[in-house]
Amino acid sequence: MTAADATQPPLDRGALSKFVERKWDDEIVPALTDYIAIPAKSPAFDANWAEHGYLERVVADAAAWAEAQRVHGLTLEIVRLPGRTPVIFFEAPATRSGSGESIVLYGHLDKQPEFEGWRSDLGPWTPKYEDGKLYGRGGADDGYAIYASICALAALDAQGVGRPRCVGLIETCEESGSYDLLPYVDALRERLGDVGLVVCLDSGAGNYDQLWLTTSLRGLVGGSLEVEVLDEGVHSGSYGGIVPSSFRVMRQLFERLEDAATGRLLPQAFHCTIPENRLQEAQETARILGDEVWKPAPWACGQDGKPVLPVTTDAREALLNATWRPSLSVTGAAGLPALASAGNVLRPRTAFKLSLRVPPLVDAARAVADLKALLELDPPYNARVTFKPEASAANGWNAPQLVPWLADALQQASQAHFGAPCAFIGQGGTIPLMNILQAGFPRSQFVVCGVLGPKSNAHGPNEFLHVPFAKRLTAAMAEIVAAAP
Repeated sequence: MTAADATQPPLDRGALSKFVERKWDDEIVPALTDYIAIPAKSPAFDANWAEHGYLERVVADAAAWAEAQRVHGLTLEIVRLPGRTPVIFFEAPATRSGSGESIVLYGHLDKQPEFEGWRSDLGPWTPKYEDGKLYGRGGADDGYAIYASICALAALDAQGVGRPRCVGLIETCEESGSYDLLPYVDALRERLGDVGLVVCLDSGAGNYDQLWLTTSLRGLVGGSLEVEVLDEGVHSGSYGGIVPSSFRVMRQLFERLEDAATGRLLPQAFHCTIPENRLQEAQETARILGDEVWKPAPWACGQDGKPVLPVTTDAREALLNATWRPSLSVTGAAGLPALASAGNVLRPRTAFKLSLRVPPLVDAARAVADLKALLELDPPYNARVTFKPEASAANGWNAPQLVPWLADALQQASQAHFGAPCAFIGQGGTIPLMNILQAGFPRSQFVVCGVLGPKSNAHGPNEFLHVPFAKRLTAAMAEIVAAAP
């Protein structure tokens, strides 16, 4: 295939959709089925990842599939820096003259750990395709991204539709905070070129009925908080009322941090002013989704057989809580014996793993320092209180204003392949690459989207990839790439 010129054929949307449909059914779903079966956990959850070889295996499989596709001039390399997780870098030269900027296509292949609570006929490493959903860990978050990206390029090239130069950056450390990514970006900076657009397929969707563009991401601060009151456990009958419970000390520390009744984080340093355009987007998204903002959560059966209630049933406020306000979660614990083996003992220590999501405009490094100072200062009963931050603190991200060509392309692609307008939503999660690329390429535009729609449950049990939505998203991405200058 030669580079396209002004006489190139117009995009045939019907042919594009059929190409994507066939590629997904015949090749991508089987490839992702194999991928899901491999426990390629991120380094934070598999300290022996290098010895186990699972990350290398999924990288090799994805690279082999990509190299077999008919993409004009495609070259691919598995890049390995010493002591770091591998990265796939691919390049597809422009097929249209006059395109000086590059498009970066981003994804990751590492996975979250197993988690408990999978449906009896499902499991993290036992893929199952049912009713258009491919169940298993990692398919939606984010193994599909390289396959969808390459498929989109192949679909354009099959029609001879011109496009700019495209480069791919597929990492294997994202679920650990992408701490390996910046060294690779530095090493590959010249090969990335003059980046005009970044396409990231590692985000979510408010529903499966239209294209969703992510406009912001929260940052992440994590660490372990430990309270010690004894060198060894003692009989609760002898010392209860004398020795302060390590759990009660922990509760007092939490009272410094959040309002127990509402979950609102108390330190003002963890909050930011929400930009007016994001408030307006939240209002419009609340209008589109209504109660579906909060209803899809797998609510437990609460008191009197009624479901547990959300923090708020106001859709706009729920969206802002999950995207532009800080929130605290306890994601792990130590020092607590299993119920069956718990005796009448005052335990010497209680430790919690904390996950603090901070708003897009809050500096994560400053938040770490503020959190440590708040928790360790003047502890109750002079207990030994230690907060050990994780090294993977990451800033949030606020997308730049869309330029006209991209705003038009998003709407046209959504209407063409979903029959509905493109919608805009913030996300509560973190993608560290966005700030890295925005700092390195400040003139770039960003298309951050993904397949993590209602009940897809990334990181939790019963994670699934909504294949019909993924097909339409792939076709829409192809149109956006073709529209780039």
